[in-house]
Amino acid sequence: MSSITLKHEDAPSRYQRGWDKLREIDGQAGENVVAALADIAPDFARLLIEFPFGDIYSRPQLDLRARELGVVAALTALGHAQPQLKVHIHGALNVGCSREEVVEMIMQMAVYAGFPAALNGLFTAKEVFGERAATTDVSAPFQGTRGTGSAGPQGASPSKPQATESGKPRSGAAGA
Repeated sequence: MSSITLKHEDAPSRYQRGWDKLREIDGQAGENVVAALADIAPDFARLLIEFPFGDIYSRPQLDLRARELGVVAALTALGHAQPQLKVHIHGALNVGCSREEVVEMIMQMAVYAGFPAALNGLFTAKEVFGERAATTDVSAPFQGTRGTGSAGPQGASPSKPQATESGKPRSGAAGA
């Protein structure tokens, strides 16, 4: 069994790697969470960046889509983490997961976490989908730092209109 020793000089690279990954996944929403912690728990904000995003999310064994779907499943199963679930549903969509994948993952959690947890998750997803429909200009590129920056919200090409769950192009009306 090998031991891992973190040297003090490793901290900036962990932090920077974590900050970059947080911005790639969550964009401004992730930055807002960190900023909200600055006056109450700045050390916790640093840990939030370094450990989950700098150490775990940055590992090459899973892509960000798989990681975000796993987080959506875990937060749904908890049943009481709707604010964090909301952030990670946005994150899942930001890294290319479809609405259908998010919904299926949440529905799967009914088997293991119960219907109340899945219902809470589905209503949180509905809220996120509604927010994105109401505020997303499909012709504008994604505002995060994901990939090359050429893909629009939910991994769609900025020149193509987004589709609803039924696969039909979304009209100008906001909906869930």
